Amino acid sequence: MIVEITNIIAGLILAMGILPSIPAVGKSLEKVAKWLGRFQTIIGIIAIIVGILYFGLQGIVAIIAGLVLAMGILTSIPAVGESLEKVAKWLGRFQTIIGIIAIIIGIWGLI
Repeated sequence: MIVEITNIIAGLILAMGILPSIPAVGKSLEKVAKWLGRFQTIIGIIAIIVGILYFGLQGIVAIIAGLVLAMGILTSIPAVGESLEKVAKWLGRFQTIIGIIAIIIGIWGLI
């Protein structure tokens, strides 16, 4: 259940730009996402760790979302940091789509 919640939280941050367009709850979700965005790097690291621990569809989505969220700190990892940063920058171009997928997969896992 923790990986699903992690996916939803990471997805909210990644999809922050389109949240206001959701009828009725969009503005509230955007406020939550902006508040969570202050902890973006920490949430990204947690998402990567949780994704590795709970590997599967939910875990893969968590790892991908975590890489995008933790992009700024990846260069400090010896030996692989530069490669991970390149992957994260490439994935960053699809940030909103990854966020939507993470939210959907996270909710789907909770049902």
